[in-house]
Amino acid sequence: MSTTTSSQTRKISLFIMMALQLAIWGAWAPKLFPYMGMLGFSAGQQALVGSCWGIASVVGIFFSNHFADRHFAAERFLAASHLIGGLCMLGAAYSTAFMPFFAFYLAYSLVYVPTLSVTNTIAFANLKEGKDFGTVRAGGTVGWVMASWPFVFILGAHSGPEEVRSIFIVSGVISLVLAAFSLTLPHTPPKKGGDDVDALAWRRALGLLKKPFVAVLFFVTFIDSVVHNGYFVMADAFLTNRVGIAGNLSMVVLSLGQIAEVLTMLVLGTVLGKLGWRKTMIVGILGHAARFLAFSFLSDSVASIVAVQLLHGICYAFFFATVYIFVDEAFPKDVRSSAQGLFNLLILGVGNMVASSLFPNLVARLTGVDGIVDYRTLFLVPAGLATLGALVLAFAFHPPTAAPAGALEDA
Repeated sequence: MSTTTSSQTRKISLFIMMALQLAIWGAWAPKLFPYMGMLGFSAGQQALVGSCWGIASVVGIFFSNHFADRHFAAERFLAASHLIGGLCMLGAAYSTAFMPFFAFYLAYSLVYVPTLSVTNTIAFANLKEGKDFGTVRAGGTVGWVMASWPFVFILGAHSGPEEVRSIFIVSGVISLVLAAFSLTLPHTPPKKGGDDVDALAWRRALGLLKKPFVAVLFFVTFIDSVVHNGYFVMADAFLTNRVGIAGNLSMVVLSLGQIAEVLTMLVLGTVLGKLGWRKTMIVGILGHAARFLAFSFLSDSVASIVAVQLLHGICYAFFFATVYIFVDEAFPKDVRSSAQGLFNLLILGVGNMVASSLFPNLVARLTGVDGIVDYRTLFLVPAGLATLGALVLAFAFHPPTAAPAGALEDA
């Protein structure tokens, strides 16, 4: 087999890995909170379930970075994690009482969240050129979108919990498939040594928060992560209960945002070059404000609500992807990995935990005795938070370079 053919085969294998990795998540994420509502879980119980990813993000950073990747080959760690995670998903599917459901979901979170960084590790270790990572990572978006389509046939327009639990069954099956597929991935041996260096890098990454523009970006990223995660908490129930979109089509409608994300990523470099860091991030966070304002005031127009899902691409690429690029461009080389982990903890962990507590409680408070939710008032909250974040960026964020260039001096 020629070197070129071998390289292409490896890219295809890594693409499939990313597709399956995100399909596991995409299968259950849009309907998790509506499903818990069907089971009668209280807002507090839903918040506890939502906190699982925050717990797993903290544990995952230290476990995967300081233990797993120094003692296990990455592909074997991935296989074991997804085997356990798949079984936990199946357990959650058949658990209708809160405590067993919470236990299975927490166990799943603890083994799944670290695999998000492990798949990146495998990809980077086995690609000859870093620029190929974008193509491989696009597999994740494809996987998330494709995970939505089976539910057009699995669910009905008004499915109950017996049918909706299939989100965990599908996720569990995909997880078991990835567990097996992981054993065919290129061998990625464990790292050796470096614990002291890693600890120093983490301390220096935290030390960068003393710089005003880093602290401002960290604060705004927290706000936007709450808003972003809140979208997944509330959107599916809004589409089905208020807009009137059939329950078996709502996930497909939400997946339009991921399709838009791929297209937006293609123009991100050009936009960054023209607008620079601050304006690009402001556009991204205002995308959230625009989407939630549309939810508030255009909920009677199905076409408008469907179309506004396309703003997800702007929300993600122009803010979160730009933050990741900014950290890679502007932070010292020896702390970039730790700084990325710090922002990832904020986005996947802390923001997720706050959103999972804040928005179910708001929904409960804004639900009338007739069971109807005041969605107009509800969505003004994340719209206001996003607007606040944009204003803070506009007046307080002063990066050392206006656009991708240069590097932040050592802290």
